[in-house]
Amino acid sequence: MTHHKNHYWRIAGFYFFYFAFVGMFSPYWSLYLKSINFTAVEIAVLMSVQPVMRMMAPSLWGWLADHTGNRLLVVKIAASLSALFYVGVFFTVSFWGMFLVLALMGFFWSASMPLVEATTLTYLGKHTARYGRIRSWGSVGFILAVLGLGYAFDYIAIYWLLWAGLFIMLGILFFARQIPPTQVLAHHTDSQPILRVVLQPRVLAFFGACFLMSVAHGPYYTFFSIYLVEHGYAKSAVGWLWALGVICEIGIFFLMPWLMRRFTLPHILMASLACAVLRFTLIGWAVDSLLLLLLAQALHAITFGAFHASAVALVHHFFQGRHQSKGQALYGSLTYGAGGMLGGLASGPLWQHWGASVMYSFSAAAALLGLSLLWWKLRAVADGNATAA
Repeated sequence: MTHHKNHYWRIAGFYFFYFAFVGMFSPYWSLYLKSINFTAVEIAVLMSVQPVMRMMAPSLWGWLADHTGNRLLVVKIAASLSALFYVGVFFTVSFWGMFLVLALMGFFWSASMPLVEATTLTYLGKHTARYGRIRSWGSVGFILAVLGLGYAFDYIAIYWLLWAGLFIMLGILFFARQIPPTQVLAHHTDSQPILRVVLQPRVLAFFGACFLMSVAHGPYYTFFSIYLVEHGYAKSAVGWLWALGVICEIGIFFLMPWLMRRFTLPHILMASLACAVLRFTLIGWAVDSLLLLLLAQALHAITFGAFHASAVALVHHFFQGRHQSKGQALYGSLTYGAGGMLGGLASGPLWQHWGASVMYSFSAAAALLGLSLLWWKLRAVADGNATAA
């Protein structure tokens, strides 16, 4: 394990800054957009630009990384260009100007993570259950960003969010240049087209469930902060509620090796989807009860932390050899990309015409549909195999 200890901080640092950007963007960017007088529908569209890029870009970058055999060069180029295009947010307050800047920035920003995920799992080798311990540094970055900015915006203008984002982007760029190289081992599926893997019924069901889980989270990432502020919560309290979920997420990341020894990955995914049904129902109908809202946020440990760690491990199981980067990219494109886009875009009209309770009930329904899909196609795999898939 000496090799892992030598370079652990390099990968962990990238996760830290990458998810610090998410902690800056997801809770507060909608508040910044509202401050420059965008409507609810415009905010929903602009907040969905990044998921659209996460749908389109990763597969292209994943193919390029696998084709060239140089993941890390692609990561460095993507980090450089995403930081460059981010600077555009300082120069526009128009809808189409912001749309263009977020699209260009998101196209390159979204390229890095699937490739780093594939690199991390290759780096860990047979110890993939320890993925959560490295990934937990991303959660730490998210917490520091969301709490620090939450307190800051009780005293300073939301405009300073732009400078926070620039600092974090430079951190991503620095650590993108520190990630250690890894060797992709040959696999007997290398000569097969990737569609042969994708079109397996269990893989299609898995991707479908992941897509629906991201659909369910779309309204949460788009309107949760606005929702809380409108119900009288201070911005610092908003920051703490976001942070609570991620603090619990860190705990579950460290428990994943224990969970993976006792439960199959499909079982963990199904439990996560069931908890998502409960979580979004509570958010939609119990926002005025702080106790129930705290419970809903604690469930983020399962609906995101356990779900994501299990999903990434299952992708690594399904897609091996030269298909690793493409598999992680496809997972990112279909779930956080297409699913996040649909959930985000749907949230605007739902919020505007039917209100938050109906919007979060839509989230709960999407999670329930994903649970049904996994129960239908992966239950036999889960019941028949005590290991991971």
